[in-house]
Amino acid sequence: MKTNTFIYLLKSNILLFIMRRLSLGIAFFFACLQFSTISSAIARPATGMTQSETNQVKEPFDHIRQIKAGLLNVGYVEAGPASGEPILLIHGWPYDIYSYKEVSEILAAKGYRVLIPYLRGFGSTSFLSALTPRNGQQSALAVDMIAFLDALKIKNAIVGGFDWGARTADIMAVLWPERVKGLVSVSGYLIGSQAANKTPLKPQAELSWWYQYYFATDRGQAGYQANTVEFNKLIWHTASPGWKFSEEIYQRSAASFNNPDHVQIVIDNYRWRLDMSRGEPEYDLLESKLAAGPAIKVPAITLEGDANGAPHPNPGSYSIRFKGRYVHHTITGGVGHNLPQEAPQAFADAILEVAAWTR
Repeated sequence: MKTNTFIYLLKSNILLFIMRRLSLGIAFFFACLQFSTISSAIARPATGMTQSETNQVKEPFDHIRQIKAGLLNVGYVEAGPASGEPILLIHGWPYDIYSYKEVSEILAAKGYRVLIPYLRGFGSTSFLSALTPRNGQQSALAVDMIAFLDALKIKNAIVGGFDWGARTADIMAVLWPERVKGLVSVSGYLIGSQAANKTPLKPQAELSWWYQYYFATDRGQAGYQANTVEFNKLIWHTASPGWKFSEEIYQRSAASFNNPDHVQIVIDNYRWRLDMSRGEPEYDLLESKLAAGPAIKVPAITLEGDANGAPHPNPGSYSIRFKGRYVHHTITGGVGHNLPQEAPQAFADAILEVAAWTR
């Protein structure tokens, strides 16, 4: 009996020893786990972003965001701190958000929150309803951008643009000046009207608008549908004859033309200008205001490249349209129509200049 008792006590002690060791091991494991969690929390940015989200912010063009705004689900890039002063940059045709890649890097490094949306008919921007008319008229694009700011709960922003984007920015500054703290517009005052466009131009000027008249025909629409990428590359070359862009650079932007609404929006935009497209009644009041050629009263800087091969007005013809603080800069060095991408530092400097005026 004594032997059995001894063996029983020995086993009990061994079992108790093992259980204590296991308890210490489990406690150590959870202590390490807790330390790891705390360490991760310390390493995580104060914004609450995950490490993955932080990487996306570092490379914002690798992470296209989406937001429902007005009639659209807008695809856009956001660069810089969320707490920074907002800057809205609007691209034109036939270009896309990559026109502002280098510009956004410069401005984000200065602490600005840079927002670059795809316009309707480009990239990942889509209509929320199949029943919405694929309307390309000028005021519709401006309403899209106001809805975009509303969706992001942005009260106002510095707004910059070129081509369609400059026209859109101009319209925003005229119709909603409280939303535009400052303006940078390539090629200046681009607000037009169907009535004004009825006046014939001199033959050389008409020649520069050849694609607009091509789009006015069924053949032109079919041709653009069949040859979108090749067509737009031709525009890149003729609008910026001194810009030696690579095939890789072009194809990066050409991907944005592969949008189901792209052709219809582009064709409608140019046909509307010639009064060959009715537009939508809900924009009539806005268009009537724009047709009067209203002045831009917000602080504004206009830019022009010294080698712009696209149709554009002479800076001296529109300076009278700017009634607030205003200056014009001509950017030299063979800079063409896509000024933000061809001369990103010059465009970013203009944004910084007008931003300084608003403080």
